[in-house]
Amino acid sequence: MVVSLLTREEALAKVLERTEVLPAEEVPIAKAAGRFVASDAYAGVDLPPFASSAMDGFALRADDTPGRLPVVGRVAAGVPARRALGPGEAMAIATGGVVPEGADAVVPIEYVVDHDNEVEIRDAVVRGANVRPRGGDIRAGDVVVAAGTSLAPAHVGALAAVGLDQVACARRPRVAVLSTGTELRRPGEPLGSGEVYEANGAMLAAALATANADIVELAAVSDDDDAHRVSLERALGADVVVTSGGVSVGPHDLVRRIARELGVQEVFWGVAVRPGKPVSFGVRDGTLVFGLPGNPVSSLVGCELFVRPALRALQGAAEPGPVYEPGRLAAAARRNPHRDELLRAHMTVRDGEVVLVPITGQESHMIARAASANALVLAPRGDGELPAGARVGYLRLG
Repeated sequence: MVVSLLTREEALAKVLERTEVLPAEEVPIAKAAGRFVASDAYAGVDLPPFASSAMDGFALRADDTPGRLPVVGRVAAGVPARRALGPGEAMAIATGGVVPEGADAVVPIEYVVDHDNEVEIRDAVVRGANVRPRGGDIRAGDVVVAAGTSLAPAHVGALAAVGLDQVACARRPRVAVLSTGTELRRPGEPLGSGEVYEANGAMLAAALATANADIVELAAVSDDDDAHRVSLERALGADVVVTSGGVSVGPHDLVRRIARELGVQEVFWGVAVRPGKPVSFGVRDGTLVFGLPGNPVSSLVGCELFVRPALRALQGAAEPGPVYEPGRLAAAARRNPHRDELLRAHMTVRDGEVVLVPITGQESHMIARAASANALVLAPRGDGELPAGARVGYLRLG
C-alpha cells in the first residue's frame, strides 16, 4: 500500500485549519498565569495613577536649585501632602509618594546636605528629574495585554496593576488520552511473556498538561473491536482525543477503522517525519482526533509537532507554534532524503551560544535514552549530512 506522505508543514496547516478557538471564561488574575487571553485587556486607570517619586529624597522646584530650602513637610507612600509646595520650599518624599502640587522634580536624599529642617542642594536639578509622570507607563483605555497572549508573570502583574481582578481567557481544552495494545500492562503489575509497561499515556498526559489541557486519562485497551469502540466513543466527548498505538496497517491496528465507524472524518494519515510517520488526524463534530504511533519517541514527536500547537490554537494563541529556536550542532548528523528528522539532543550553552549534542540511540522505541534529551533538533529532509557546527532549529522538551 503506497501512501502519499504530507510534509510536516502541510500536516500542521491541515490541523490548524480545523481548529476553532474554545469559548472564553473569566479567570481570577491570581490563577491566570499560563492561560491565553481571549480578548484585548484594557487599563482601567492611568499607570502610575499620579505623578510619583522614583526616589527617596526631596520634592522641589527645579528653578530653586542650587540653593538652601526649608523642609515644610514629609510625604510618605500612600499619604499625599496636605498642601501644595510653594516657591523656595522642599518636602521630604518617599519612593512612590505623590509628588506634591507645585513641585516638578525630586532630588535623591544622597545628593543633598541636610541641615535639620533645611536642605542644601549644591547642583542644579533638571525639571522632571526622578518624577514618574501620571500615565507614563500606560493610559486608561489602552491595551495592557493583547488577545492571544500567554500570560507570563509580568502580564499578571500588569493586569493587577491597572485594577483588573479577572481576565477573559479561552477555556482549557479537555483532552482524552488513550493507549492501545494487548501487550500493555500498568506500571507496578507483574509482566507476562511478551508484555510491556504502558508508558505513553502517562508521558502524553504529562506533556499536554503543560499546554493547559485538562487531561482525561483512559485505561489502556486491548486489540479488540468492542474494547476500542467503547473507549473511543467515551473519548470523543472531549475537545481533543489523543491515542497511541494501533494507527499503522497491521491486523491489530484498529484505531483508524473504529474511529471512522464512529463518525471521525480522517483528514490525513502519514507525515514525512522520522520518527512518527504513521500519525493520523481527523475530526468529529469539532473534536480533534490524533492517532499517534505506539513507539514512545514517535508518540512524543507527534505530540510536540501537531498536538501541542493544536491545543494552543484552541486557546487562541497568537502563535500556536511549534517555535524552533536557533542553535548549533555539536556533531555531524546524516539527513534523510525523504523525511524531516527530529533528533533527540542535549541542549547546553557554550560561550553564549546554544549547542546541541545528539544523544546516542535515536531509535523510536528508546524512551529511556530519550529521557536524557532536553531538545528535538530538526534535520530537514535532504541529501548528505549536516556538519558539526551547522545552524539548526530545535524544540525545547520538558
